Amino acid sequence: MPDSRSFDAYSPRDIAGRVKEFCIVKAQLPLMSLAMLGVLAGAFIGLGAMMFTLVASDSGLGFAATRLLGGLGFSLGLVLVTVAGAELFTGNNLLAMAWADGCVSTRQLLRNWSVVCAANFAGAAGLALLVWLSGQAALNDGNIGRTAVRIALAKAQLPIAEAFFRGVLCNVLVCMAAWMALAGRSVVDKAVAIVFPITAFVAAGFEHSIANMYFMPLAMLLGAPVGAADMARNLVPVIAGNLVGGSVLVALVYYMIYVRGQRVAEPDQ
Repeated sequence: MPDSRSFDAYSPRDIAGRVKEFCIVKAQLPLMSLAMLGVLAGAFIGLGAMMFTLVASDSGLGFAATRLLGGLGFSLGLVLVTVAGAELFTGNNLLAMAWADGCVSTRQLLRNWSVVCAANFAGAAGLALLVWLSGQAALNDGNIGRTAVRIALAKAQLPIAEAFFRGVLCNVLVCMAAWMALAGRSVVDKAVAIVFPITAFVAAGFEHSIANMYFMPLAMLLGAPVGAADMARNLVPVIAGNLVGGSVLVALVYYMIYVRGQRVAEPDQ
Protein backbone atom coordinates (compact mmCIF):
# COMPACT_ATOMS: atom_id res chain seq x y z
CA MET A 1 0.00 0.00 0.00
CA PRO A 2 1.51 3.37 -1.00
CA ASP A 3 2.46 5.82 1.72
CA SER A 4 -0.25 8.51 1.83
CA ARG A 5 2.49 11.09 2.31
CA SER A 6 3.65 10.44 -1.25
CA PHE A 7 0.54 12.32 -2.44
CA ASP A 8 1.15 15.38 -0.24
CA ALA A 9 2.60 18.59 -1.62
CA TYR A 10 6.21 19.29 -0.79
CA SER A 11 6.69 21.73 2.09
CA PRO A 12 8.04 25.24 1.41
CA ARG A 13 11.45 24.21 2.76
CA ASP A 14 11.43 21.16 0.49
CA ILE A 15 10.51 23.38 -2.46
CA ALA A 16 13.54 25.57 -1.77
CA GLY A 17 15.78 22.51 -1.94
CA ARG A 18 14.13 21.32 -5.15
CA VAL A 19 14.43 24.78 -6.75
CA LYS A 20 18.14 24.87 -5.95
CA GLU A 21 18.68 21.39 -7.41
CA PHE A 22 16.73 22.25 -10.56
CA CYS A 23 18.72 25.48 -10.96
CA ILE A 24 22.03 23.63 -10.77
CA VAL A 25 20.86 21.28 -13.54
CA LYS A 26 19.68 24.21 -15.66
CA ALA A 27 22.98 26.03 -15.25
CA GLN A 28 24.89 22.98 -16.51
CA LEU A 29 22.79 22.25 -19.61
CA PRO A 30 24.74 21.97 -22.89
CA LEU A 31 24.44 25.07 -25.07
CA MET A 32 22.45 23.36 -27.85
CA SER A 33 19.93 21.84 -25.43
CA LEU A 34 19.59 25.14 -23.59
CA ALA A 35 18.96 27.06 -26.81
CA MET A 36 16.45 24.56 -28.21
CA LEU A 37 14.54 24.39 -24.94
CA GLY A 38 14.53 28.19 -24.91
CA VAL A 39 13.01 28.33 -28.39
CA LEU A 40 10.29 25.93 -27.24
CA ALA A 41 9.52 28.05 -24.20
CA GLY A 42 9.19 31.19 -26.33
CA ALA A 43 6.76 29.39 -28.62
CA PHE A 44 4.80 28.01 -25.66
CA ILE A 45 4.40 31.47 -24.13
CA GLY A 46 3.42 32.73 -27.58
CA LEU A 47 0.64 30.14 -27.65
CA GLY A 48 -0.59 31.46 -24.33
CA ALA A 49 -0.50 35.01 -25.70
CA MET A 50 -2.41 33.83 -28.76
CA MET A 51 -5.13 32.41 -26.48
CA PHE A 52 -5.30 35.69 -24.57
CA THR A 53 -5.76 37.58 -27.86
CA LEU A 54 -8.55 35.23 -28.88
CA VAL A 55 -10.46 35.90 -25.67
CA ALA A 56 -9.79 39.65 -25.76
CA SER A 57 -11.18 39.87 -29.30
CA ASP A 58 -14.68 38.98 -28.07
CA SER A 59 -16.33 42.36 -27.59
CA GLY A 60 -19.30 40.75 -25.89
CA LEU A 61 -17.34 40.09 -22.71
CA GLY A 62 -17.04 42.66 -19.96
CA PHE A 63 -13.68 44.04 -18.83
CA ALA A 64 -13.22 41.77 -15.81
CA ALA A 65 -14.44 38.65 -17.62
CA THR A 66 -12.11 39.35 -20.55
CA ARG A 67 -9.10 39.79 -18.28
CA LEU A 68 -9.84 36.74 -16.15
CA LEU A 69 -10.67 34.41 -19.03
CA GLY A 70 -7.76 35.77 -21.04
CA GLY A 71 -5.46 35.11 -18.11
CA LEU A 72 -6.78 31.58 -17.83
CA GLY A 73 -6.04 31.05 -21.53
CA PHE A 74 -2.56 32.54 -21.16
CA SER A 75 -1.81 30.01 -18.39
CA LEU A 76 -1.45 27.44 -21.19
CA GLY A 77 2.02 28.84 -21.83
CA LEU A 78 3.54 28.13 -18.41
CA VAL A 79 1.72 24.80 -18.13
CA LEU A 80 3.41 23.73 -21.37
CA VAL A 81 6.79 25.02 -20.18
CA THR A 82 6.50 23.22 -16.85
CA VAL A 83 4.94 19.92 -17.88
CA ALA A 84 6.38 19.43 -21.37
CA GLY A 85 9.77 20.86 -20.42
CA ALA A 86 11.35 24.08 -21.69
CA GLU A 87 13.65 26.89 -20.55
CA LEU A 88 11.88 30.17 -19.83
CA PHE A 89 13.87 33.31 -19.02
CA THR A 90 11.39 34.66 -16.49
CA GLY A 91 11.14 31.38 -14.60
CA ASN A 92 14.91 30.92 -14.76
CA ASN A 93 15.32 34.08 -12.72
CA LEU A 94 15.01 31.63 -9.82
CA LEU A 95 18.62 30.63 -10.58
CA ALA A 96 19.55 33.58 -8.37
CA MET A 97 18.88 31.31 -5.39
CA ALA A 98 21.51 28.75 -6.42
CA TRP A 99 23.86 31.62 -7.35
CA ALA A 100 23.49 33.20 -3.91
CA ASP A 101 24.25 29.83 -2.32
CA GLY A 102 27.43 29.46 -4.37
CA CYS A 103 26.16 26.45 -6.33
CA VAL A 104 26.02 28.36 -9.64
CA SER A 105 28.75 30.74 -10.80
CA THR A 106 28.09 34.24 -12.08
CA ARG A 107 29.27 33.10 -15.51
CA GLN A 108 26.81 30.18 -15.52
CA LEU A 109 24.01 32.46 -14.37
CA LEU A 110 24.60 35.06 -17.08
CA ARG A 111 25.11 32.36 -19.73
CA ASN A 112 21.76 30.81 -18.88
CA TRP A 113 19.85 34.08 -18.80
CA SER A 114 21.36 35.50 -22.00
CA VAL A 115 21.02 32.31 -24.07
CA VAL A 116 17.52 31.55 -22.83
CA CYS A 117 16.28 35.12 -23.32
CA ALA A 118 17.58 35.21 -26.89
CA ALA A 119 16.16 31.76 -27.63
CA ASN A 120 12.81 32.74 -26.11
CA PHE A 121 12.71 35.70 -28.49
CA ALA A 122 13.39 33.42 -31.45
CA GLY A 123 10.63 31.04 -30.38
CA ALA A 124 8.06 33.75 -29.65
CA ALA A 125 8.78 35.71 -32.85
CA GLY A 126 8.84 32.48 -34.85
CA LEU A 127 5.41 31.56 -33.57
CA ALA A 128 4.17 35.06 -34.43
CA LEU A 129 5.33 34.46 -37.99
CA LEU A 130 3.52 31.11 -38.17
CA VAL A 131 0.33 32.62 -36.74
CA TRP A 132 0.50 35.43 -39.30
CA LEU A 133 1.05 32.98 -42.15
CA SER A 134 -1.90 30.89 -40.94
CA GLY A 135 -4.33 33.78 -41.37
CA GLN A 136 -5.57 33.32 -37.81
CA ALA A 137 -5.74 37.11 -37.38
CA ALA A 138 -8.66 37.22 -39.85
CA LEU A 139 -10.94 35.19 -37.57
CA ASN A 140 -13.89 36.89 -35.87
CA ASP A 141 -14.19 39.22 -38.88
CA GLY A 142 -10.60 40.33 -38.41
CA ASN A 143 -11.11 41.36 -34.81
CA ILE A 144 -8.35 39.03 -33.62
CA GLY A 145 -5.83 40.91 -35.76
CA ARG A 146 -7.13 44.29 -34.64
CA THR A 147 -6.92 43.17 -31.02
CA ALA A 148 -3.33 41.99 -31.47
CA VAL A 149 -2.39 45.36 -32.95
CA ARG A 150 -4.17 47.23 -30.16
CA ILE A 151 -2.32 45.21 -27.51
CA ALA A 152 1.07 45.86 -29.13
CA LEU A 153 0.42 49.59 -29.56
CA ALA A 154 -0.52 49.90 -25.88
CA LYS A 155 2.73 48.19 -24.93
CA ALA A 156 4.76 50.42 -27.26
CA GLN A 157 3.26 53.54 -25.65
CA LEU A 158 3.71 52.39 -22.04
CA PRO A 159 5.89 54.81 -20.02
CA ILE A 160 9.27 53.29 -19.15
CA ALA A 161 8.78 53.47 -15.38
CA GLU A 162 5.37 51.80 -15.62
CA ALA A 163 6.80 49.09 -17.89
CA PHE A 164 9.52 48.40 -15.33
CA PHE A 165 7.22 48.11 -12.32
CA ARG A 166 4.65 46.08 -14.23
CA GLY A 167 7.53 43.78 -15.14
CA VAL A 168 8.49 43.49 -11.46
CA LEU A 169 4.96 42.56 -10.39
CA CYS A 170 4.52 40.17 -13.31
CA ASN A 171 7.56 38.10 -12.49
CA VAL A 172 6.82 37.92 -8.80
CA LEU A 173 3.68 36.04 -9.80
CA VAL A 174 5.34 34.02 -12.57
CA CYS A 175 8.14 32.86 -10.28
CA MET A 176 5.66 32.09 -7.52
CA ALA A 177 3.77 29.94 -10.04
CA ALA A 178 7.01 28.13 -10.97
CA TRP A 179 7.90 27.81 -7.27
CA MET A 180 4.52 26.36 -6.31
CA ALA A 181 4.52 23.99 -9.31
CA LEU A 182 7.55 22.33 -7.70
CA ALA A 183 5.38 21.59 -4.66
CA GLY A 184 3.21 19.28 -6.77
CA ARG A 185 3.72 15.61 -7.48
CA SER A 186 1.30 15.28 -10.43
CA VAL A 187 0.41 17.15 -13.60
CA VAL A 188 -2.86 18.25 -12.00
CA ASP A 189 -1.01 19.60 -8.96
CA LYS A 190 1.33 21.60 -11.17
CA ALA A 191 -1.46 22.97 -13.39
CA VAL A 192 -3.51 24.14 -10.40
CA ALA A 193 -0.46 25.82 -8.85
CA ILE A 194 0.26 27.66 -12.10
CA VAL A 195 -3.20 28.84 -13.14
CA PHE A 196 -4.05 31.24 -10.31
CA PRO A 197 -0.85 33.37 -10.24
CA ILE A 198 -0.66 33.52 -14.04
CA THR A 199 -4.33 34.46 -14.38
CA ALA A 200 -3.76 37.15 -11.74
CA PHE A 201 -0.81 38.81 -13.48
CA VAL A 202 -2.54 38.84 -16.86
CA ALA A 203 -5.81 40.13 -15.43
CA ALA A 204 -3.94 42.89 -13.60
CA GLY A 205 -2.22 44.03 -16.81
CA PHE A 206 1.37 43.33 -15.75
CA GLU A 207 4.17 42.95 -18.32
CA HIS A 208 5.79 39.65 -19.31
CA SER A 209 8.84 40.19 -21.51
CA ILE A 210 8.54 36.91 -23.42
CA ALA A 211 4.84 37.42 -24.17
CA ASN A 212 5.73 40.86 -25.53
CA MET A 213 8.24 39.15 -27.84
CA TYR A 214 5.20 37.52 -29.47
CA PHE A 215 2.75 40.44 -29.42
CA MET A 216 5.00 43.07 -30.97
CA PRO A 217 6.44 41.05 -33.89
CA LEU A 218 2.92 39.86 -34.73
CA ALA A 219 1.67 43.44 -34.79
CA MET A 220 4.57 44.40 -37.07
CA LEU A 221 3.62 41.60 -39.46
CA LEU A 222 0.03 42.83 -39.40
CA GLY A 223 1.18 46.29 -40.50
CA ALA A 224 0.95 48.13 -37.19
CA PRO A 225 3.07 51.28 -36.78
CA VAL A 226 5.40 49.51 -34.35
CA GLY A 227 9.13 49.37 -35.06
CA ALA A 228 12.21 47.75 -33.58
CA ALA A 229 12.87 50.88 -31.49
CA ASP A 230 9.37 50.67 -29.98
CA MET A 231 9.91 47.01 -29.15
CA ALA A 232 13.28 47.73 -27.52
CA ARG A 233 11.79 50.62 -25.55
CA ASN A 234 9.27 48.19 -24.07
CA LEU A 235 11.46 45.12 -23.68
CA VAL A 236 14.44 46.72 -21.93
CA PRO A 237 12.53 48.02 -18.88
CA VAL A 238 10.22 44.99 -18.80
CA ILE A 239 13.15 42.55 -18.83
CA ALA A 240 14.83 44.60 -16.08
CA GLY A 241 11.61 44.54 -14.06
CA ASN A 242 11.17 40.81 -14.60
CA LEU A 243 14.72 40.26 -13.33
CA VAL A 244 14.11 42.27 -10.17
CA GLY A 245 10.75 40.65 -9.48
CA GLY A 246 11.89 37.07 -10.00
CA SER A 247 15.50 37.18 -8.81
CA VAL A 248 15.28 39.60 -5.91
CA LEU A 249 11.70 39.49 -4.62
CA VAL A 250 11.26 35.73 -4.97
CA ALA A 251 14.56 33.85 -5.34
CA LEU A 252 16.69 35.90 -2.95
CA VAL A 253 13.90 36.35 -0.43
CA TYR A 254 13.34 32.59 -0.22
CA TYR A 255 17.10 32.06 -0.17
CA MET A 256 17.31 34.21 2.96
CA ILE A 257 14.41 32.34 4.58
CA TYR A 258 15.11 28.70 3.74
CA VAL A 259 18.64 28.29 2.37
CA ARG A 260 21.06 30.80 3.90
CA GLY A 261 22.81 29.31 6.92
CA GLN A 262 20.92 26.02 6.63
CA ARG A 263 23.85 23.88 5.52
CA VAL A 264 24.68 21.20 8.04
CA ALA A 265 28.35 20.54 8.60
CA GLU A 266 29.64 17.14 7.56
CA PRO A 267 30.39 14.88 10.55
CA ASP A 268 34.03 14.12 11.28
CA GLN A 269 35.20 10.85 9.81
